[in-house]
Amino acid sequence: MTNNMNDFNELETQEWIAALASLIEREGTDRAKFILDQVLEKASNVGVPVSSTSLRTGYRNSFTKDQEAPFVGDKAIEAKIEAINRWNSVMIVLRSKRKTGGLGGHISSCNSISTAYEVGLNHFFKGRTENQLGDLVYFQGHSSEINYARAYLEGRLDQEHLDNFRQEIGGHGLSSYPHPWLMPDFWQFATVSLGLGQMQGVYAARFLKYIHHRGLQNTDGRRVWVFCGDGEMDEPESRAALCQAANEKLDNLVYVVNCNLQRLDGLVRSNHRIIDELEGLFRGCDWNVVKAVWNSAWDPLFAKDKNGVLQKALDALVDGDLQSLAAHGPQYVREHFFNQNSELAALVADMSDEQIDQLGRAGHDREKVYAAFDQAVNHTKGPTVVLLMGIKGYGLSSAESKNIAHNQLDMAFEDLQKFRDRFHLPITDEQIKNLEYYHPGNDSEEVRYLHQRRQALGGYLPARFSEANTLAVPDLSMFEALLQGSGEREMSSTMALARILSALLKDKNIGQYIVPMFSDEVRTFGMEGLFRQVGIYSPLGQQYTPEDKAQISYYKEMENGQILMEGITEAGCMASWIAAGTSYSVNALPMIPIFTYYSMFGFQRVGDFIWAAADMRTRGFLFGGTAGRTTLDGEGLQHQDGHSLIVASTVPTCVAYDPTFGYELAVIVRHGLQRMFHDQEDVFFYVMVMNEKYTHPAMPLGAEEGIVRGMYLLKKISRCTFIKG
Repeated sequence: MTNNMNDFNELETQEWIAALASLIEREGTDRAKFILDQVLEKASNVGVPVSSTSLRTGYRNSFTKDQEAPFVGDKAIEAKIEAINRWNSVMIVLRSKRKTGGLGGHISSCNSISTAYEVGLNHFFKGRTENQLGDLVYFQGHSSEINYARAYLEGRLDQEHLDNFRQEIGGHGLSSYPHPWLMPDFWQFATVSLGLGQMQGVYAARFLKYIHHRGLQNTDGRRVWVFCGDGEMDEPESRAALCQAANEKLDNLVYVVNCNLQRLDGLVRSNHRIIDELEGLFRGCDWNVVKAVWNSAWDPLFAKDKNGVLQKALDALVDGDLQSLAAHGPQYVREHFFNQNSELAALVADMSDEQIDQLGRAGHDREKVYAAFDQAVNHTKGPTVVLLMGIKGYGLSSAESKNIAHNQLDMAFEDLQKFRDRFHLPITDEQIKNLEYYHPGNDSEEVRYLHQRRQALGGYLPARFSEANTLAVPDLSMFEALLQGSGEREMSSTMALARILSALLKDKNIGQYIVPMFSDEVRTFGMEGLFRQVGIYSPLGQQYTPEDKAQISYYKEMENGQILMEGITEAGCMASWIAAGTSYSVNALPMIPIFTYYSMFGFQRVGDFIWAAADMRTRGFLFGGTAGRTTLDGEGLQHQDGHSLIVASTVPTCVAYDPTFGYELAVIVRHGLQRMFHDQEDVFFYVMVMNEKYTHPAMPLGAEEGIVRGMYLLKKISRCTFIKG
């Protein structure tokens, strides 16, 4: 039987389905996918409308039971470790709240994502060793407590740290969210501003490919993992770079979307299904999509579902239904889901309420999570997203799958008892009353196992490293032509910047480490000569003949090109700039990112990214081109920028300048190189450059120090006598 009431020839439909099943049995799923792709392409070519539902599959796991990679860990010990971390993450919040009276936390989010983190940290996420730099993991910003709880078991944090959660000013505490300034040896990435971590992850993965193709570092085997929530995927930045990842075939990138169906106040999608929406989005952007929806308890039911009645019922649910089913218990599930028809009820007729209660979501089943992650790391044809369905507030009896889950900041004694019993923790009632942490002991099987798994993978995560080689900064004399002024010839400070950049790229000591970056304004700035000088990076090289090939400054793309031409995306450029500007820490490879953009589209447009860059101790240059009262024909008042310098000055790690003459610009650039890449200060420079042309004098003798400080004597003016009257 088919599930489509409009099917007027069910026999023919079943013959097609049987043919597909036979093809899969004889030649496998890869061949079946190829045939289906060919059929869909042919249908499209002859004008047959292809339904948008072709981007979405049935509401079930994207892999069958026999396609799952076997779990290789010790499930019993890992369950104990996860339970301990769950308990301690709750204690972190409750003890801090009791201590201060007002602090909160995100215990519902932590308990939603805990299994995914544990599986990743025990089996997939590589740490740094002498022989490998390890993976980049963008942990979900609102789940920091679970990271702290695990680090406590590892011995990297002590009880005093945990008791100072959100009280980090004294120096022995824990920041609310991932923050490399507040915890410089722990957190690598600042991810709590929703959406920024996703875009940063895409460009970080691309930057690994960039330095690999340029021969600066072998990044084979390194992977970028980006964790985020399904509600967070509504942010424009969360979705903006998905096609970029697919176009550049970033097979080193894995998104894990924690689909607990809830945001802060309620459901992400109430009358629809967010997993369907995200599957269509990612498939439409040519990502590999792995869905882990239902846990192992569902496998026997799917095997019994010969006529597809279970699948039909699941496909009819919306997220509002799913939340109610999870919130109200097994009798509600039996009555409102399985008893909707006799055939569906027969599937569970021999199951007890306890067994029905075990029908859960894959996000809390380590075997399903392991299988999903295994499929992700073995996909080599582009980026992968794992859509992992879980429950917000999992294990919290008073909040599980309820709209108030995000605001769960406290737990009653009885709720803590239920939590303890559910996860089989050896904690007494007295210890519950005292809100005591639980540590099984450094010589326990749990802690020994935890250390063994991280040692096998290379080291502990999250962890940040700050050591990097210093770079030999060129002497100011490199810019001698600018120091001597322009004579009677007029030029803009943007032209002076082009000369500085060209000279730096030729320098034998630092030239290869410079990363010129543009948001599609190179010709506006008169810097197109760089195209030919160092080439534009493209992982595909140049597979076409550019129409301007006969020109000196033609559009030259190269696999080892040096320019990052990001297109019209200031946000993407900032994410790329951050990847390069934190390379000294992430890759033990100092790089010098120089992002030149139209000044009006900087601080006011991507201010959150700029603050994230500051939080992550980014080093590099931002140049605001055509700054000030622009004279570009036809641009109008909306492009006139008299405020970026003021805004830049509010960022603590930003050193902001507005130079007038070419020699000032040269001194500032050289000074910035010295501070950031020789002295290794965690600052970045914002410098405004203009398109107005005028004559530039020679640098006054001894003016260098004054330029750096912000004021110097340009020339002496004779005293004037003003005559009253």
